[in-house]
Amino acid sequence: MQLDPNHLAALSAVLRLGSFDAAAQALFVTPSAISQRIKALEEQVGAALVQRGQPCTGTDMGLRMAKHAEDLGLLEAALLQDIGMARADPPPRLRVAVNADSLATWFVSAMARADGVLFDLVVDDQDHSADWLKRGEVSAAVTALTAPVRGCDMHVLGALEYRATASPAFVAQWFPDGVTAEAIARAPCLTYNAKDQLQRRWIRSQLGPCPEPPQHFLPSTTAFVEAAELGVGWGLNPAHLVAQAVAEGRLVELLPDAGFRTPLSWQVSRLLGAALAPVTRAVVKSGRRNLIQT
Repeated sequence: MQLDPNHLAALSAVLRLGSFDAAAQALFVTPSAISQRIKALEEQVGAALVQRGQPCTGTDMGLRMAKHAEDLGLLEAALLQDIGMARADPPPRLRVAVNADSLATWFVSAMARADGVLFDLVVDDQDHSADWLKRGEVSAAVTALTAPVRGCDMHVLGALEYRATASPAFVAQWFPDGVTAEAIARAPCLTYNAKDQLQRRWIRSQLGPCPEPPQHFLPSTTAFVEAAELGVGWGLNPAHLVAQAVAEGRLVELLPDAGFRTPLSWQVSRLLGAALAPVTRAVVKSGRRNLIQT
């Protein structure tokens, strides 16, 4: 069975843009043509690929097939470059899983160095971003794993350093006698989402087993810093993001010299390794320039 590339392109566009109309505009065809291509593809594989709605979403098989279409685009673009032909237009799309703190501190500089691709970023915790690779939903990921995901090549990037910080007023209110196990169990902390384990790990590393502290869930790296400055709670922030606030006294460290480092690696599908070599070089260069090398 051979899949029609026009049908795959239609599927990818619908799932990326969320509607048949938007996909039609992107591919310069009518919505009816998009519908016909999706229907033909679904009949060919014998399964539903698109869940119609606002927006349209993909079934598990639909997402895998759309990812396959994007991988084909990456391979074709690499081939064109290798044989000296014009670059693909539009550029191929690369889906990457990356943690929010990397995105806020160093990953965008890697994107700027990686010419010739369009990035489609999935933001997830560094401990879970590899799951997207394992499911075949992304082609590469920034992860906290120290071993390669099956079928992937791993490149060590360095470590992202965090500092546990809060406003001076917050520290005075919640830690008048110092940061103890009893006090940390009462003081509200900032947590990115339910997957975020950084605060718990820092507590265990510094104070040992403690009761779960009350938590604010705040899924934004920049809002995390602002919330700490405004006394909403304490939390672990990338050292680079809070360095100025600490220097100016708007934030203080809960414990001196008690940083927490998270090792990061770039994992990329081995099948796409050659095609994504320029992106890998850009990510590795940016990561090793901005992260702590141990």
